[in-house]
Amino acid sequence: MTETSNLITSTQSVIHKALDNLGYDEGMYELIKAPLRMLKVCIPIKMDDGSVKVFTGYRAQHNDAAGPTKGGVRFHPDVTEEEVIALAMWMTLKAGIVDIPYGGGKGGVVCDPRSMSSREKEEISRGYVRAISQIAGPTKDIPAPDVYTDAQTMAWMMDEYSVKHSDDPFEFITGKPLAVGGSKGRETATAMGAVMCVEQAMEKVGISMKGARIVIQGFGNAGGYVSKMLHDKGAKIIGISRSSGALYNPEGIDIDYVLRNRGKVNLAEKLPAESITNEALLEVDCDVLIPAAIANQITESNAWDIKAEIICEAANGPTTEGATRILTEKGVLIIPDVLASAGGVTVSYFEWVQNKQGFYWEEEEIKELLEGKMTAAFEAIYKLHQSRQMDMRLAAYTLGIKRVSEAVRFRGWA
Repeated sequence: MTETSNLITSTQSVIHKALDNLGYDEGMYELIKAPLRMLKVCIPIKMDDGSVKVFTGYRAQHNDAAGPTKGGVRFHPDVTEEEVIALAMWMTLKAGIVDIPYGGGKGGVVCDPRSMSSREKEEISRGYVRAISQIAGPTKDIPAPDVYTDAQTMAWMMDEYSVKHSDDPFEFITGKPLAVGGSKGRETATAMGAVMCVEQAMEKVGISMKGARIVIQGFGNAGGYVSKMLHDKGAKIIGISRSSGALYNPEGIDIDYVLRNRGKVNLAEKLPAESITNEALLEVDCDVLIPAAIANQITESNAWDIKAEIICEAANGPTTEGATRILTEKGVLIIPDVLASAGGVTVSYFEWVQNKQGFYWEEEEIKELLEGKMTAAFEAIYKLHQSRQMDMRLAAYTLGIKRVSEAVRFRGWA
């Protein structure tokens, strides 16, 4: 069984338990355990050297009972059908958690944009939209940026969609540049939502932000923004990691310096910090551990060695089901991925709403609205976690699956 298959299986297992908590029968689970639609497409592209190469693309639509499906498009050589299915299911949960009228969608193209020219990436972006156009649209399925896609990618995709829809429907896609209907605050939304969750968790546990010891595994977009935001709030970032290894300093790391020099490989030589392995970083004594890298980093084999009081999952699926049980038994407060990273889809929803009404909000308004959504979601999940004596992940899934399962029931689908 592949790593992604494991993620699908574990997600289905928790969804099953969540539906049991809500009193639904097997018929509801059978409908929700897999996507309603899964499209595989071929995208022929003329490369810069004159050759024609055919790329494989995917789009999964998990469930649209509560509203159009919503989710990112990633360009990566390791994209698989199973991966986009798992991610689409998580998007349904995220939308339900923050109570917005979406189902989950996800897509991707098997390619390596790091070795492609800007023209080739534009052609793939446009080709992907042409290929999925029969099942996508502002009231059907709304794409967004993901791994190795960005605001420019979304602008190309939106423009290609407008070729068939001459009214220039900005609301077809989110994560766009501001000049073509993007929303202020979208770029940092996922990180901002995670930080809001950390603040609430620290309040529950009784940890002050000032001087709090934070470890962040993974220093990409999410990890970088989260580290900067927490650092600016007075926390002490004592450990960070990249694919090349980790840095640790119990007195704190100069995050501003790291962000200015993040592309350099010899950071350890320039900073008063110890080089350690990514595995060892997870076991550092800290107040908050933020896995922001890849899946399955905290497992049954290392869960007992985790010393953090709070874990905020900024990555997708960093903690296995078995590790979740161990950490909960130890009294660690876990902010599950479907809650911690829900800020992105929330501000994407705000962008969609702004596009539909043709009126745009200021960044402070976006932040205030996001905080309202994230605070309400965290409080509801934490209350369920305490009152029903269930772990935070199951509480989040129970809240997250409620909206779509109710929509399915009222529509008479199951």
